[in-house]
Amino acid sequence: MAKLYFYYASMNAGKSTTLLQADFNYRERGMRTMLWTAAIDDRSADLGSGHAIESRIGLHAGAHRFVGSTDLCEQVRSAHAAQPLSCVLVDEAQFLTPEQVWQCADIADKVGIPVLCYGLRTDFRGELFPGAAVLLGIADSLVELKAVCHCGRKASMNLRVDDTGSAVSEGAQTEIGGNDRYVALCRRHFSEALGR
Repeated sequence: MAKLYFYYASMNAGKSTTLLQADFNYRERGMRTMLWTAAIDDRSADLGSGHAIESRIGLHAGAHRFVGSTDLCEQVRSAHAAQPLSCVLVDEAQFLTPEQVWQCADIADKVGIPVLCYGLRTDFRGELFPGAAVLLGIADSLVELKAVCHCGRKASMNLRVDDTGSAVSEGAQTEIGGNDRYVALCRRHFSEALGR
């Protein structure tokens, strides 16, 4: 029976790296996969690499890009009918709409293909992303990947910083960036940085 998986973590925990390793494992065994990532995250395009999914340690792969109106289930059904798929892997899953998370569940439940979603659980304010909230509620398997705070504790929070490195507590929920805009911290140091 196919399942819906949610691998979640803070920034710098290796979510994309883990996704690309899982994809490699399927393909090495002759199985076909379908990769997805959020169209809003265009950092790799900005760098001119052309790779839709790119990890901080240099692994990369092409992928389909989803926006809020993308019907993932229909896209996967169509691809699967043309040539059978063994797995669907979704990077930046926090940007899925709640409806798209249910589409991922339908891919597992009705099409019979496992769906592995990788993403952030919370934003820079410590609030759940809508896609992550639904994944936490309905995924068959929840797996926390670990990142490390500068103090050595588990980093579970994402602190947004400005150009000077100062903590940012206001703004849009989504602002794309890497180490230049976010720092993974434990809850204690996240709270301290925001003056809580």
